[in-house]
Amino acid sequence: MRRARPVRFVAALSGAFAVMTGAFAAHGIGDPAAADWLRTGAHYQIVHVVAALAVLAPPGGNRLRWWAAWLFLIGGWIFAGSLDLMAIGGPRWLGAITPIGGTALILGWLCLAASALGRRD
Repeated sequence: MRRARPVRFVAALSGAFAVMTGAFAAHGIGDPAAADWLRTGAHYQIVHVVAALAVLAPPGGNRLRWWAAWLFLIGGWIFAGSLDLMAIGGPRWLGAITPIGGTALILGWLCLAASALGRRD
């Protein structure tokens, strides 16, 4: 599936980034609140990387699965990214962006649920 290639590429980069931020939270930051934000972001991001890859693992499928994968990745970046930026000293108003990422993650799960009810391509 050719259109899955960019999703897999972004998923691989997202996975690497999640591991790096998790390691930074464990070893490179002294502020407990910032470390917690980093751990939370890394956790959500890595879970949704795995979900995005799993959604695309079976060949075929429908467009809703493709949308679910992208929403998992985009939502993961927005959710984790806003927490990561705040953890390294970014402005606190970034916390208002975090729910946008969470909403994208929820929409991804809803697309996946809807794809289970639809027909196969």
